[in-house]
Amino acid sequence: MVVSVETVNVWRMFSSTTTLLYLLVPALSLFYIYYRISKRRMFELLSKIDGPSGLPLVGNALEFVGDPHTTFKILYERSFEFEHGTPVKIWIGPRAVVFLTDPRDVEVILGSHVHIDKSPDYRLFEPWLGDGLLISTGEKWRAHRKLIAPTFHLNVLKSFINIFNKNSRSIVEKMGKNGSKDFDVHEYMGEATVEILLETAMGVDKGTQDREANEYVVSVMKMCDILHMRHRQVWFRPEIIFQFTKYAKAQERFLQIIHGLTNKILQAKKSDYLKKKQLAASEAESEVSKKQEKEKAQVKLEENKSQKPEITEGVGVSYGQSVGLKDDLDVDDDVGEKKRQAFLDLLIESAENGTVLTDKEVREQVDTIMFEGHDTTSAGSSFFLCLMGSHQDIQDKVYEELESIFKGSDRPCTFQDTLEMKYLERCLMETLRMYPPVPMIARQVKEEVTLPSTGAILPADCTVIIGTFKLHRNPKIYPNPEKFNPDNFLPENSANRHYYSYVPFSAGPRSCVGRKYAVLKLKVLLSTILRKFRVVANKDEKEWQLQADIILKRTDGFRVILEPRKKVKTVA
Repeated sequence: MVVSVETVNVWRMFSSTTTLLYLLVPALSLFYIYYRISKRRMFELLSKIDGPSGLPLVGNALEFVGDPHTTFKILYERSFEFEHGTPVKIWIGPRAVVFLTDPRDVEVILGSHVHIDKSPDYRLFEPWLGDGLLISTGEKWRAHRKLIAPTFHLNVLKSFINIFNKNSRSIVEKMGKNGSKDFDVHEYMGEATVEILLETAMGVDKGTQDREANEYVVSVMKMCDILHMRHRQVWFRPEIIFQFTKYAKAQERFLQIIHGLTNKILQAKKSDYLKKKQLAASEAESEVSKKQEKEKAQVKLEENKSQKPEITEGVGVSYGQSVGLKDDLDVDDDVGEKKRQAFLDLLIESAENGTVLTDKEVREQVDTIMFEGHDTTSAGSSFFLCLMGSHQDIQDKVYEELESIFKGSDRPCTFQDTLEMKYLERCLMETLRMYPPVPMIARQVKEEVTLPSTGAILPADCTVIIGTFKLHRNPKIYPNPEKFNPDNFLPENSANRHYYSYVPFSAGPRSCVGRKYAVLKLKVLLSTILRKFRVVANKDEKEWQLQADIILKRTDGFRVILEPRKKVKTVA
């Protein structure tokens, strides 16, 4: 009998594969048994929480393998298999994830000063954001949060109105070039929000660094796309796999541009700060010297007064007049009014000599603010415009309110104007209810937690997901929750609502530090657009296809048509 070489090779391959399977299956089985025994308490507690059944080792992971829209649709639809508001668990491999959608349960997690650790998924941001405010925890997070929060005080934000206006008008002009064609408004909203952040957070005037700023804007948006992809396609999460993909090379290129510009601006502003500090010290020293000379002159004058009384009146009056004036050390043109400081400027000042923040930490915080302030507001504003396009009657009411404020003028928006945009604000809040930019908030609990809704206990080291999208659509809290209704936020309708039933900016100690900044910016941006154009949607709201990566978006794109409104009076 003649046996070919090919046959021998096939048999060898078959034999090797069989041997590997014989070794692998028992090894996996032993690991699974060991894991179940070592995590006995966890499995015991989780058995009392409802959830879809899964396969050993892989859990429910295979149910969510697909395109972004299908994955979100399956997850949302399957949630209705369980009683609304009750905690629901799923298994992603050996990892347990519990979804919370009852405001009482949400309060226990978000309102706590203990459960502040983000889930391991956020570590995907480390190459970009390092250990910034989004990821850090413990005392480091508390110290940095306390330092950063004052930069978003309303008195500081008021001074950004001109920047908001300038960039809003610029993006309106760019969008107008689309004519009567439909286009994806999200691209323009992304560009506008990043450029506003460049100027307000980093103090960079795009006009002076146009090419680098453009590269930065594109890189920030592309980095967000890569992070969303890794969040959705779990096989790209392990670094050992990701590093061999084309996305890793692209990420490295984008990070070089992002970190390069941040570092360049950081060094330039730090140098400016040190020069100003040295100049101020020199001027102060000079003023002290002048003051000492004045004091010597006064002593000499007093001596002369006793010797020459005939000239006392004239000299004394003259000197008395001078001491009645404040010298340069006492004059403060900004008494009672805080000067505007870009976010980066304040961090540099705080980081002097590395006593509060190192240069690396400054860069991490700036990069974090650039990420958090860009993707969320661009998604929120895009959903708002699409909703206006789908609900023309509501858009008409918003425009009527704007007309009553601006009286047909095209003058820039003022801070006082934004306070009068009450209906627009309700529309914005309703947009964030139905389409919260952050559809899920993930935390890692380090100790067992009892949930008030059912009495169930979350085990230690469990990942908890606050299902914002589902929480905001609870029919017990919001009547007819699938309908866009700005009146949900009339004072009388929201007065008795549970505080944690509406958390578009999260809530509690780790709530979004820039929420006031975001709302003010969006009011200026959106009012500027609606004063210039009527928005028309090319799809009914019921036809939208959603996907929930890190940020909620439309898979089918935020496509709208802009129709110019009647020409308004020009104000110089």
